[in-house]
Amino acid sequence: MIQKSLLQLFPTCNALRTERIKPSLYSIFDVERKCNQLNNISRDSLTLHHVAIFKKCFKVWSCPEVGNVLKKNSVPDWPLLATYLISEASFKSSSRWSSYITALPRQPYSLLYWTLTELDTYLVASQIRERAIERITNVIGTYEDLRLRIFSKHQDLFPEEVYNIDTFLWSFGILFSRLVRLPSMDGKVALVPWADMLNHSPEVETFLDYDKASKGIVFMADQSYQLGEQVFISYGKKSNGELLLSYGFVPKDGTNPNDSVELSLSLKKSDKCYKEKLEALRKYGLQVPQRFPLQITGWPVEMMAYSYLVVSPPNMRQYFEEMAAAASSRAASETGRKYPELEEQALQYLLDCCESSISKYSKFLQDGDTLNSGQLSAKQADRKSLLKKLATDLCTSEQRILFRAQYILRRRLRDMRNGELRALTILNGFRKLFK
Repeated sequence: MIQKSLLQLFPTCNALRTERIKPSLYSIFDVERKCNQLNNISRDSLTLHHVAIFKKCFKVWSCPEVGNVLKKNSVPDWPLLATYLISEASFKSSSRWSSYITALPRQPYSLLYWTLTELDTYLVASQIRERAIERITNVIGTYEDLRLRIFSKHQDLFPEEVYNIDTFLWSFGILFSRLVRLPSMDGKVALVPWADMLNHSPEVETFLDYDKASKGIVFMADQSYQLGEQVFISYGKKSNGELLLSYGFVPKDGTNPNDSVELSLSLKKSDKCYKEKLEALRKYGLQVPQRFPLQITGWPVEMMAYSYLVVSPPNMRQYFEEMAAAASSRAASETGRKYPELEEQALQYLLDCCESSISKYSKFLQDGDTLNSGQLSAKQADRKSLLKKLATDLCTSEQRILFRAQYILRRRLRDMRNGELRALTILNGFRKLFK
């Protein structure tokens, strides 16, 4: 049995980056692998030992000229790393990363690889559809920018049969699904070949990190494992939708404690104070509509503040900015403030939004897909079946959370109205008594 211990995975990764402000790129070179054999694994540790040396900036390109052109044009870190993957993949076995690149999936099922028709058909009820479209649009925009600024001017180095939208969708899909955040390196993220093939489990909190002493990627297991048993790590506290978006899978319903569903709230255009409320929301970086995460355990106080603003009447305009600030969480002291006179209307508004969303999920789950099957090949039929199952699993888990929110909202409204009725009955009793 492998006890809770330090599992070392010294990387052969090709890049690291800082996600904010001033990115730094790293490359690992001069790699010497010394992997322990299975029969040498002790009771208390499992070690995959790779000695690695870090050096700033990319210096190991199978085609150095490609790297030089990108560097001269100050290509940002994500597009640079995506282009690096495409470049190395084109050199096949002559690339130093050929073993790793060959092992990467060629057509993963993250939402980056779904067509717009598939997104509209299978995820019509889920807010994750909008995020998928945003991501696809950003990747296409990045590719078009590189094509116009660089690729078209250096066609000998960037032939279209190698550098095209399909290969960029693939390379960005690899980055979205395999980059690992390293807390010990100020949140830098890295591609860590082989270690990035560890599967996710919502039941563990183990994560990969960089160890300065050994100059490698390590993680501490938070549970014991039998020899031969699969070892899991955590990809982070992500909802089922986020896991589908980036990784192409949906955990079994009810197994993900971090699962959530986004509820979309919006101002009513018929509101006499629509412009004033809109201005207040934009001042604090909020949108119309604005999405908030619902969990099985409840919802954020920011969502309640937003709903207060939506239902607030003209005679409360002096509170519009205060409500908007609370909805953005910028006013910590005001975030949990309540407005008793608006409580019932705000809860009813949330219930209406919740039930509207539930009806969309019910329609999809009852009607199934409307995608025209036609004459499908075996491969196309398998893809359709898989996408439908992923969408059904996601919508089932998200609808379950909405049903829970619906129950809580109905109960609170019922209790509130029953309390008001009892108070009114008592008041009327006193009136009769004094008469």
